[in-house]
Amino acid sequence: MFLSEFIKEKKTVGAITPSSKFLMKKMLSRIDFSKDLILIELGPGTGVFTKEILKRMSAKSRLICFEINPVFHHNLSNKFKDSRLSLVFDSAENIQKYLSNDTQKVDGIISSLPLAVIPIRVKINILNTIKEILSTDSYFIQFQYTVNAKKILEAKFNQVTIEFTPLNIPPAFIYFCEN
Repeated sequence: MFLSEFIKEKKTVGAITPSSKFLMKKMLSRIDFSKDLILIELGPGTGVFTKEILKRMSAKSRLICFEINPVFHHNLSNKFKDSRLSLVFDSAENIQKYLSNDTQKVDGIISSLPLAVIPIRVKINILNTIKEILSTDSYFIQFQYTVNAKKILEAKFNQVTIEFTPLNIPPAFIYFCEN
């Protein structure tokens, strides 16, 4: 399913296989799941990160996932039946529409968006929104297969740390971005 969606939807699906457990563990390593959190996942795809986030989250935490691929969205809807999860079929540009008045800031954003293929105006809109809704001491965590997102992320965030995971197909760079 993942490969066929990659072939059909090259503008929205940025990989030929789901992320590895090694990438998933490294991306989630800086999140303190002992707290009640409001997290956002961008581009959950087949739910590799979603499943682990839900497993680690407290009973009072919330996860809001944004997926624009109809096949992935449908499969995620059937796969996950968890009251802590809100699955949104919309662009990450529209995150603020889905936050309640008492939830204008979030504790973390985990992203699998293929920044390399997203048009620049859309990419800027998404990153501006992310910056606005991150609470203090929270992370925007993004993986990519190259380091060409480094410049734009460094321009938007006060601190950007990059780690590398060779145990993924293809190997991936993880950006930990802080306000």
